[in-house]
Amino acid sequence: MGVKLEVFRMTLYLTFPVAMFWIANQAEWFEDAVIQRKRELWPPEEDQRQRLEEFKERLRKQREEKLLRDAQQSSKSSSA
Repeated sequence: MGVKLEVFRMTLYLTFPVAMFWIANQAEWFEDAVIQRKRELWPPEEDQRQRLEEFKERLRKQREEKLLRDAQQSSKSSSA
């Protein structure tokens, strides 16, 4: 009975964590349970989304202006 009991215990010890890991990493479950609940508790505000888009646009413009300035400076220094 000792060997059979040990095999059963080892199977249980290995199966339980693997099963929990598999269940916890199901993308469909995460989408349904967690993200939907988060949206119920804290609904996204349209104003907040619009401000975020405006912020992204400002960052993009600043990055383009900086690249343009850097390109102009490097062309001036190389021609001098």
